[in-house]
Amino acid sequence: MTALTNCRAVTISDALIEKATILIEGGIIKAVGQNIEVPGGAEVINLKGKYVTPGFIDAHSHLAMGEPGVKGSGDDDNECSAPVTAHVRMQDSLDPESIGITEARKGGFTTVCTLPGSGNVIGGTGVAVKLKDAKCTEELIIPGTTVMKMALGENPKGVYGQRKQMPITRMGTAAILRETLFGAKQYANEKEEAEKEGKPFKKDFRLEPLVPVIRGEMRCRIHCHRADDILTAIRISEEFGLDYVLEHCTEGFKVADILAEKKAKCVVGPLRMIPSKMEVWNCTIENPAMLEKAGCEICITADAQSATRWLPEEVGLAMAYGLSEEMAFKSLTINPAKVLGLENRLGSIEAGKDADLAVFDGHPFSNMTRCKAVMIEGRFYFNEL
Repeated sequence: MTALTNCRAVTISDALIEKATILIEGGIIKAVGQNIEVPGGAEVINLKGKYVTPGFIDAHSHLAMGEPGVKGSGDDDNECSAPVTAHVRMQDSLDPESIGITEARKGGFTTVCTLPGSGNVIGGTGVAVKLKDAKCTEELIIPGTTVMKMALGENPKGVYGQRKQMPITRMGTAAILRETLFGAKQYANEKEEAEKEGKPFKKDFRLEPLVPVIRGEMRCRIHCHRADDILTAIRISEEFGLDYVLEHCTEGFKVADILAEKKAKCVVGPLRMIPSKMEVWNCTIENPAMLEKAGCEICITADAQSATRWLPEEVGLAMAYGLSEEMAFKSLTINPAKVLGLENRLGSIEAGKDADLAVFDGHPFSNMTRCKAVMIEGRFYFNEL
């Protein structure tokens, strides 16, 4: 058993607990609070007033799939050979020895959802991973977290438009998405009917991954920056009964009332994008605060690889522009845990949850603060205490 004592525990599920003790056994949090009796024989680590948070979670990452601009690292997150590649899997590109894993841990991150890129209308599946040391991807992947990546806006029409291939326009992108989902629905119905009647059924390798999507059993992660793309994502999702999450939501502030009314899950960011393309010209650091004010529950993302390490700074900037401290902490903990369907295991410091924790020598979102240690399932993977 390990006891982290004399810390400021940001529990998320309850108030911040001063002079707290956190008991850990078998990779699980056993107890958290003040005046907790430490069993004899436990390893005691006095944190001397340091902050302890749940391990941070980035719900939208491209971690361990090649560093941008680094020769030889590979660009393994976009299979831009066809607008629809639902059958490709991120886990087949994931490098368990990527420098991004160790770098992200230094920022307090213990879990990310790493996704295919947004070059295709349907880009394939991503999964959530624990940022542990591993020799193979299976040791990192959290079972049951597979999601389907989709994209609207300038990326897919930019990739294929220059080839004079559909989609060239936003309406072409939406048409491809609708047509593919319609075909997947027909395929799913035919498959179900054949199974009921005990008849043979020839599987389609490219449509099979979309069966749980069209049945609402697999969550869709839809890239959409501009307000009209956000609304298109909602429109198509509602038309086909998809379980969806809106990715980036750069102009979410323009339609915040609609997002709040629909209780849409929003993964917001990056927050400091340069105006590299028209759909992000209205990127503003005030977006998270405006979404919160409207009543939205948000996550904040770095949308990065090893640069995930610096995301807490961006969250601190969002606080400077109106985001509440409560939502700031939720945006990197319990809210992304909910997006990933892992809220029963991750996202707060509570008895029974995974002992995924980060230790900071100051407020976690201050650029004057350093992460001093990261624990995943009760084991230190980064420790400068």
